[in-house]
Amino acid sequence: MLTDTPTPGMASDNLIKDTTTADFRQDVLAESMNQPVLVDFWAPWCGPCKQLTPVLEKVVKAAGGKVKLVKMNIDEHPQIAGQLGVQSIPAVFAFQRGQPVDGFMGALPESQLKGFIERLVGPLGPGATEEILAEADQLLAAGDMGGAAELYAAVLSQEPENTVALAALVKLHVEVGDLEGAKRFLAMAPEAKANDPAMAGARAAVELAEQAGSLGDTVELQRKVETDPLDHQARFDLAIALNARGNREEAVAHLLEIVRRDRNWNDDGARKQLVQFFEAWGPMDEMTIAGRRKLSSLLFA
Repeated sequence: MLTDTPTPGMASDNLIKDTTTADFRQDVLAESMNQPVLVDFWAPWCGPCKQLTPVLEKVVKAAGGKVKLVKMNIDEHPQIAGQLGVQSIPAVFAFQRGQPVDGFMGALPESQLKGFIERLVGPLGPGATEEILAEADQLLAAGDMGGAAELYAAVLSQEPENTVALAALVKLHVEVGDLEGAKRFLAMAPEAKANDPAMAGARAAVELAEQAGSLGDTVELQRKVETDPLDHQARFDLAIALNARGNREEAVAHLLEIVRRDRNWNDDGARKQLVQFFEAWGPMDEMTIAGRRKLSSLLFA
């Protein structure tokens, strides 16, 4: 699902070149295994070609290495254009994984050229990643986990070390009960970003899920707490189990109750568990904000 990508900002002389019939296989077919390659079929006598090529080069350079441009003079090298059925120029074909996947004819304005490239590699320009992540978050909030996962993965295909997308995919896999999948994404985080807040939250989510998996039924734990309100271990386990089932408010309430009754129980374990909840949920989550406020009221009353 994830692929290596060219380094953004690579020199423009590596992004744009002229090719020949003999070099077409290497310059286009082989190169398109790494990233999309656009082939611009042109001729010196073609007026619209002279309008298109400079704008096309500009958009390709702005894409920062996500796509390459190869230009082919059909007067000197007509064979490939003939094989592709080119009947008028300018004609641009997009090759991906050795095959033509899209194309257009005529001189398009810059906005349409940008749109053409974005269909191949995703949004371009400053803020594009943030836009995709925001859209993924909206899909997730709407319950479309599959659609959100696709967008997070699309970000990773362009930015393999994006911790926000990585963390989101870890939590998605935790949500559907695929802990092994969650751990695989967690392991993809570069060592230098292991303590990034997003990755710390993802790691906490995995640890909580593992904790919950070792606990008994909530009904039995609830019975223990009702029978003995001072059974802090049962209340602690119940909180973890409730959180795993999405009952976060109840989970917080039980841990706060332990803090209220015995702050030092299990080496301050209830407070530490609350902090792990907050870390897993994220700093701007409503329950994190409410839980921190309640915890502060207890600690500093």
